[in-house]
Amino acid sequence: MRIINLNPAEDIGASAWFVEIEGHRLLMDAGTHPKREGCASLPMYDLVKEEHVDAIAISHCHHDHVGSLPVALRYFPKAHVLMSELSYFLVERVLHNSVNVMVRQRDELGIKEYPLYTHPEVDDLAYLFQGYRYNREISWAAFHKLAAGGSSPTVEFYDAGHALGSAGIMVRSQKETLFYTGDVCFQDQTILKGARFEDVKADVLIMETTRGNRPTPAGFSRSSEVERLAQAIQRVLQRKGCVLIPVFALGRTQEILAQLALLMRSGQIKNQPVYIGGLGRVFTEIYDLEAHRSHRQHTNLMLTETLNLVVLEKDQLTNMKLAGGRLFVLTAGMMSEKTAAHDLALRMIGDERQAIFFVGYADPDTPGGRLKASKAGETFRLSDGGGEVTRRCEVQDFDLTSHANREELLEFVSQVSPRAVLLGHGEENARQWFETQIRSRHPKMRIFQPKPGVAVEV
Repeated sequence: MRIINLNPAEDIGASAWFVEIEGHRLLMDAGTHPKREGCASLPMYDLVKEEHVDAIAISHCHHDHVGSLPVALRYFPKAHVLMSELSYFLVERVLHNSVNVMVRQRDELGIKEYPLYTHPEVDDLAYLFQGYRYNREISWAAFHKLAAGGSSPTVEFYDAGHALGSAGIMVRSQKETLFYTGDVCFQDQTILKGARFEDVKADVLIMETTRGNRPTPAGFSRSSEVERLAQAIQRVLQRKGCVLIPVFALGRTQEILAQLALLMRSGQIKNQPVYIGGLGRVFTEIYDLEAHRSHRQHTNLMLTETLNLVVLEKDQLTNMKLAGGRLFVLTAGMMSEKTAAHDLALRMIGDERQAIFFVGYADPDTPGGRLKASKAGETFRLSDGGGEVTRRCEVQDFDLTSHANREELLEFVSQVSPRAVLLGHGEENARQWFETQIRSRHPKMRIFQPKPGVAVEV
């Protein structure tokens, strides 16, 4: 088995793994790097452009895992594109939104390489996308190989509990098995239940390491974080301030909206409008429409019916008075420039009545990460467009992650009992923590931290 990590950087970046197994070739994920622009954000497809990939399997529809799929299909035009059926309902909307973002960045930031693909290109490729239910084996070898009497390896998608449609990917050939976690959450979230990886066994494991540098505090529980968030929101609304929760449009938005709906239903916060972005609204409607297909809690909680959701237009956000206690659940989760979350935060940061609450990861090099690291009264540079700001608003971080805690992933390694583990999708100190811990527990297990573009034989 030959595996190449095509992420162009050694961090949480453009997820893409090339796998050759018994003469068949598979690409797992086709992401873009969230901190890079233009062609520099793409996986290293040039390294495998002569490999004749048979299929592309997508773990889920976040941009760092699917954002370069149309580009990958230029390199591998005969490849099948396989994903869970829930991802199938999302993928075209995600890619079309990527085109919109890239066009805007070309016009506003002068990035001439954008867009990396177009709306017509996404439409023309959509017929290649195939969605499958969880826990169904799918043959993926190229037709000419089967016609010649060869056997086909299979893939099977396992519910990963991370976001709607997220999946771990099991690859089986005649002699070997590989399991790729993608992004995984073992704990139940507000809507989605935790991953269903209970029976996974494999010879080789490719594992995310996002939270490897973050120990879980003693006595931590998700329910206590939810209660802390509820109390914080109550406190801000009582002082007539507004609450901004920066979120990703897919997954985080719906989880936070569900939590707000439950808090309103229980009377912990008053019923009131919740202001969201247009893309967040689209994905929220899909969460509602596909509730019957999802492994979820609160199956009858329809967010678009339970909540008074107000989609903010850009001019409306600029002119709205920030008084009287308003709730904003806006993209983007890391408060990137030219997003609703970034623009609203600029208005709120200098006002002590206001509050910005983070509920997930924010890279330290993003506006969101810099705001999280700031102290009350400190002046710091938020972003190129935002410039120097002095933080007077309340800022808090609530651990409502959609990623597995590191201790859970360590136990998962023991459960899978592979002969080799490949560590990716994490910062260097996160990967190193896992390598040290795995070596201590399983001294005979081979452990790799694959460098970008370097083939690993396992």
